[in-house]
Amino acid sequence: MADKPARGLADVVAASTALSDVDGVAGRLYYRGYDIHDLAGRTSFEECVHLLVRGTLPTTAELDTLVAELAEARTIGASAQAVLPHVIRSGTPMEALRTLVSALSVDDPDASDSGAEANQRKAVRLVAQMPMLVATYHAARTGGAAPDPVVDLGIAGNFLLQITGSRPSPRAAEIFDECLVLHADHTMNASTFTARVVAATLSDMHSAITAAMGALRGPLHGGANEAVMKTMQSIDGGVDGVEAYVRQTLDAHGKLMGFGHRVYKTEDPRATHLRRISEELADSTGDRGYYKMSRRMEEVVFDVKGLYPNVDFFAASVYHYLGIPTDLFTPVFAVSRMSGWTAHVIEQHLDNRLIRPDSEYIGERDQKWVPIEER
Repeated sequence: MADKPARGLADVVAASTALSDVDGVAGRLYYRGYDIHDLAGRTSFEECVHLLVRGTLPTTAELDTLVAELAEARTIGASAQAVLPHVIRSGTPMEALRTLVSALSVDDPDASDSGAEANQRKAVRLVAQMPMLVATYHAARTGGAAPDPVVDLGIAGNFLLQITGSRPSPRAAEIFDECLVLHADHTMNASTFTARVVAATLSDMHSAITAAMGALRGPLHGGANEAVMKTMQSIDGGVDGVEAYVRQTLDAHGKLMGFGHRVYKTEDPRATHLRRISEELADSTGDRGYYKMSRRMEEVVFDVKGLYPNVDFFAASVYHYLGIPTDLFTPVFAVSRMSGWTAHVIEQHLDNRLIRPDSEYIGERDQKWVPIEER
């Protein structure tokens, strides 16, 4: 009898990639061979975009060129602007942004061209447009207008400016920039795999990214960071209420978002950085409540279940301290992951094969048809 297929395609190699790699046993993450511990806090998000999309860490001249291209692409087309009033009236931010990303293709001059050069141009546009979309959506739903981006801030600093309405401190911009680097790519996760499946049909980049946005919306993927924050806010008693909440939830066979990972068997290396950042922001804001709750929950969950926090867990308190609304946490994930998604679409198109897995049929067999009047 043939072996049963792995549930959820666990350990099945679905594609070859030079973009990122994970050592789940050692708890290591690499972007094109560079350890995330070497990149985080040292490499700007724009440098990370160049690394993923264009293949190398940039020289100063290459980085200047990319920054100029990103600044020029920081616009939203007329079609997305026309759709905006309709999507803010209902649904979640991710539903709205999924539709807005799709609408971007209408005004993209390279929309129907999936050649290497066109894909490079579309990747830069999408990386530049995604934070603008989130900020424009947020401003529209609150009845205001997002501040114009400024030339002396990068993607991270401008995003905080446009979301909060205030120019971020240099350190806040640096911290958010590091967060974007940490979330930029992560091998064959659900949304990236979705993007590659769509790209493998030789569909266009915008279609692949729109599909990835749909996958990211799920609470078992990008939506987990928002769920973590909502959990923290729901616990009565602050730090003193954490242990009882965790034990009651686990005793009832409930799920605590932000813990465990399908790949990592030890601590998620991104969580290592985000824990440190959360503590720094807690100290600088004078509000240690959510950080202390997070650390207590981390301790209790490990004692009870032996699970480590993943990237979503400390990201929740970090984004909260930075002044980002809770329901925009998953869109923030998309702002960063756009760099990885577009790089994967480029890679898929450069060496394409249709992704068509098999399935195990578990239904009835040898059924006999009978006329409807005899059923």
